[in-house]
Amino acid sequence: MLPFRTHTGRAAVLPRANVDTDQIIPKQFLKRIERSGFGQFLFHDWRKQPGFELNRPGAAGATILVTGENFGCGSSREHAPWALGDYGFRVIIAPSFADIFFGNCCQNGLMPVVLSADEVESLLGLGADGPLDLTVDLEHCTVAGPQGFLATFTMDAYRRGMLLDGLDEIGRTLKLEAHIAAWERQRDMEGVA
Repeated sequence: MLPFRTHTGRAAVLPRANVDTDQIIPKQFLKRIERSGFGQFLFHDWRKQPGFELNRPGAAGATILVTGENFGCGSSREHAPWALGDYGFRVIIAPSFADIFFGNCCQNGLMPVVLSADEVESLLGLGADGPLDLTVDLEHCTVAGPQGFLATFTMDAYRRGMLLDGLDEIGRTLKLEAHIAAWERQRDMEGVA
């Protein structure tokens, strides 16, 4: 996965709370075994609705999604961050995320940013009438936008490190391969089975 340090891009706004993983990627598209090819089915049912936010011309090419609270609730399907990433999103900004979804995002290189409800409401307002360009900086934990918008966020050190280094949990473990091998050799020499 790609390291995440700073990302500047167009933001699409989805002013909806409690967006569940069944809406993000409906069940009928979960038959694939690879992590790619899900983007075309992102929000499949909602895309058929006239006026759906991501169908608007200003949302074309967006790499940042600004949305409501409890994003990614419902089932724990890892396909949801796969679909968002495959579609082209690199960052999701919301007042809150479902815990499992948040972890799945970090495991797959998708940056989940928690801002206050007021800060998200400001971004939703800024993006309601036209293009909204934002810069998300994980090194300094900031989100910057038009009209002087600047917000800070926090992220636990473990997940922040994973994203900065572009490593999932397996990749982080492999960085310790020499230490693990040395421990196993020492254990073998001590005759521990």
